[in-house]
Amino acid sequence: MSTHIGAHPGEIAPLVLMPGDPLRAKWIAETFLEEAQLYNEVRGMYGYTGTWNGHRVSVQGSGMGQPSLAIYVHELFTQFDVRSVIRVGSCGGMSEKVAIRDIVIASGACTDSSMNRIRFEGLDYAPVADFGLLRAAYDAGVSTGSTSGVHVGLIYSSDSFYAARPELAARMVEYGVLAVEMEASALYTLAAQHGRRALAICTVSDHLVTGEETSSQEREQTFGEMVEMALVAGTSVTD
Repeated sequence: MSTHIGAHPGEIAPLVLMPGDPLRAKWIAETFLEEAQLYNEVRGMYGYTGTWNGHRVSVQGSGMGQPSLAIYVHELFTQFDVRSVIRVGSCGGMSEKVAIRDIVIASGACTDSSMNRIRFEGLDYAPVADFGLLRAAYDAGVSTGSTSGVHVGLIYSSDSFYAARPELAARMVEYGVLAVEMEASALYTLAAQHGRRALAICTVSDHLVTGEETSSQEREQTFGEMVEMALVAGTSVTD
């Protein structure tokens, strides 16, 4: 067991899918995994392990924001020897290039967080996805004919859900950022630190330009296409 994850050694698979919402973790486990077993409910942050197409896979909620995700990812990497973490979450569309329910595979993650500035003493570290996972996820989209709604590009990991300076976020779009979420930058940085694989696949749940949005139930219990892409990618790329 670790401080925040109540699992015993061997109960967590080398591949972990990580939604922010613990109820989405429960839905993923019940919908996609066979013989899923609950290994964690500390602080209500559910974690499950089961099998998908014969591969052991775990699903672990992360909570909202980079500080929360960093706790779980750090413990998964350092105390449970997890090799790959794939974030499967929602994001807000910032660019007119993406539409609601499109999927964004984050090749890199910009951020306004101070976490990396503290870690790198003011230098601007540019955290990026594992290319093997990224390529496998995109290929999974190609194989299903879904690439018209699948985008590979930059994502913006913000510390603020309700931004005090929205005009600064708009500047990100001018430099190619497609969508905003709150976790990917920390995930990519920790994976680099520990020599592990990481990827963020996010479904556009609302759009900052058009004003369209999905319901909380849709965000919790739909968006299955990105989960399937993550499962295919994660089980096809191993150390």
